[in-house]
Amino acid sequence: MTEVARVALSCLDLTSLGDQDSSADVGRLCERAQGPFGTVAAVCVWPRFAALARRRLPATVAVAAVANFPAGGTDIDAALADVRQIVAGGAQEVDVVLPWRALRDGDDAAAARLLDAVRGACAGLRLKVILETGELHDDALIKRAAQLALAHGADFLKTSTGKTPHGATPQAVRLLLQAIASDAQARHLVGVKVSGGIRSVTDALPYIELTRESLGADALNPQRLRIGASSLLDDIESVLGGRAPAGAPVGY
Repeated sequence: MTEVARVALSCLDLTSLGDQDSSADVGRLCERAQGPFGTVAAVCVWPRFAALARRRLPATVAVAAVANFPAGGTDIDAALADVRQIVAGGAQEVDVVLPWRALRDGDDAAAARLLDAVRGACAGLRLKVILETGELHDDALIKRAAQLALAHGADFLKTSTGKTPHGATPQAVRLLLQAIASDAQARHLVGVKVSGGIRSVTDALPYIELTRESLGADALNPQRLRIGASSLLDDIESVLGGRAPAGAPVGY
């Protein structure tokens, strides 16, 4: 599992999106992101903490912040207010929630309008679109959400906010990867971000394998794969420190 742990570390978006998060919490998160086995890919925070995180992190660690989060409504002005704060704070990445309820109800145009506005407001930044796959409950709907996000500027397709009862599942991630692989423009550029319920290296393993199978081994890097989590880093460091998790598959 050591190899898996190394991939997970390099692709980790270390996340803190608690309702009561403080500047001190974000400062500790930034320190945690720079551990004894290397740095994470990014730190993901609320927009109001983007500037603080950017000051506290080396240039090699990206700052991501959330927009239209967590509800995923259709209020473009509110989403753009988040994005303006993220851009002003010097962040490199925007994790925006797709208006998934609108899409679920058949209003694809409202979802597209919000994505277009956000994409235009964060030109040059990496845009991860959160589809909230666990709440869509239908493979065809997840595919439609993925295709819409790809058509409107997504650099990453992300499963979940982590704020609903249902997070990432292998089936949902398989559908996102299929959407990317079947899109001629996206297949060599767009990545997938898995979030919601990933707490151990063992949890991360099936998603790393799915990415390898769908996009190739060259996609196992932070430009194409991210894992959003707050507690996964503890298990990564335990594995890299010599403690293999119970039930680890033979060969890792």
